[in-house]
Amino acid sequence: MINKVRGSEGSISMDQNPDERVQNHRCQLLDLPWEDVLVTHVFCYLPLRHMVSLQRVSKSFRSLVQVYLANCRKFDPAQTGPHIPKEAFCSMLRHNQVLHHLCVTNCSDWITDKELLPVIGQNQHLLRVDMRSCVHLSRHALVAVSLSCPRLQHLSLAHCEWVDSLALRSLADHCSDLRSLDVTACRQLKDEVVCYVAGKCPALRSLSVAVNANITDIAVEEVAKKCRELEKLDLTGCLRVRNEAIRTLAEYCPKLQSLKVNHCHNVTESSLGVLRRRNVEIDVEPPLQRALVLLQDVVGFAPFINLQI
Repeated sequence: MINKVRGSEGSISMDQNPDERVQNHRCQLLDLPWEDVLVTHVFCYLPLRHMVSLQRVSKSFRSLVQVYLANCRKFDPAQTGPHIPKEAFCSMLRHNQVLHHLCVTNCSDWITDKELLPVIGQNQHLLRVDMRSCVHLSRHALVAVSLSCPRLQHLSLAHCEWVDSLALRSLADHCSDLRSLDVTACRQLKDEVVCYVAGKCPALRSLSVAVNANITDIAVEEVAKKCRELEKLDLTGCLRVRNEAIRTLAEYCPKLQSLKVNHCHNVTESSLGVLRRRNVEIDVEPPLQRALVLLQDVVGFAPFINLQI
């Protein structure tokens, strides 16, 4: 007599050997719950380029990858390689409305408002946006970010010379929780708008206004007084910043950890010394240390000098 156990999938003979029974009920990857298991606990650990390649396996895998792309919280095209085609970018983000982190730096050669604005408009939970060096965008992209992403905390606009004062004011008005802002080489910006941002975004912890000769002590002092939680400040190449601003920074920003003042020729050790004694990381060596390094380069050895004297 053959004993059988019936289930929803049919009958299993108890006289079958174990290997046969396992083979009959082998679980395939696609049999697992897609959104609850594969997307949430498996695919989140795979590089994006592997996910893109997985679409070529079959129609089922293509559908699964589309579900993943519609639910992913972080999109960084750098994970797919040095460049991503425009069509691929638009296709991958067409149905996503839950992004928290968006980086389009690797799309800088071609991305315009036409491709970016629909993505920004349908992702109102963005916390971090990186648009560094995206020279083909316009001020409308920044306005769209400010209007669509009220929870934004981190924004990089380095080397985006299209950024102007009105667009940055819009950002400050709508994104008061901003924690870090990088406007390196945004040369349209002047003291007034930096002061405005400081007043509207007091939670700023990291700020870069580097490579901008328009920035003076006025902006630096206002940032110091309004942003007491400031930890990192980049003033590289801000030629008009002087010692007075650095002293104000030392007075009002007790949490400062890093200061960059390379090529700030009016900033000297008389103001930086106070911050050095607080172990603030400064990208400019003390005068004596610079002299020793220069001497070592010229003579070819390091003189035995007691630096503690």
